[in-house]
Amino acid sequence: MNKMLRKLMTLAAPSVVALMLFAAVASAHVTVAPAESSTGAWETYTLKVPSEKDIATIQVDLRIPEGAEFKQYEATPGWKVTIEGNKVSWTATGEGIQAGQFQRFYFTAKNPEAAGDIAWNAYQHYADGSLVQWSGEEGSETPHSVTSIVQSSGNGDSHSHGSADTGDSMSMDEHKAIVEDIDKSSGTSPLLYIALGISLLSFLLAAISLLRGRKE
Repeated sequence: MNKMLRKLMTLAAPSVVALMLFAAVASAHVTVAPAESSTGAWETYTLKVPSEKDIATIQVDLRIPEGAEFKQYEATPGWKVTIEGNKVSWTATGEGIQAGQFQRFYFTAKNPEAAGDIAWNAYQHYADGSLVQWSGEEGSETPHSVTSIVQSSGNGDSHSHGSADTGDSMSMDEHKAIVEDIDKSSGTSPLLYIALGISLLSFLLAAISLLRGRKE
């Protein structure tokens, strides 16, 4: 019995490792949330930056999509912000984002007046001088985030998550609302469920084959 259990564990190990690696890659993208907003709204966006390498991320550049208008940003300890045209840069004044960590940056932008998708191209700089360009299409190794701008049902400018036009700092309640938006819009990729199903099916078939071999 113990011998068979060891064989089953040996068969399962590659599937588990592959699934863990797939999940890590799938969740390590630079993202901008929420994934949906309304036309003309002052939306509070969240730029989430994980450090995928064994070295620190020291700078992130974000290109504001055409039709959107950058308005404000929330100060983040250990980072300075520079704005050049449609490029907004967060540069570390300290150690940056270490391996295994991520950092969220909050900013407000006014959405385009026309409905449609807007793409957020981001450029991640590491301490060794390497650069990862998050500007590819969906399905690529380094995809950019996309926000769907839907037609607003209200009149005039609307404000998502409040206070962008008052100049006040963001409240904790607003932070919680943003985090909830991230969880809803990010979700778990369907590819992860597919990989899980394939891994479990492979393990099941291997176990059946092993059991049949013992009976014969």
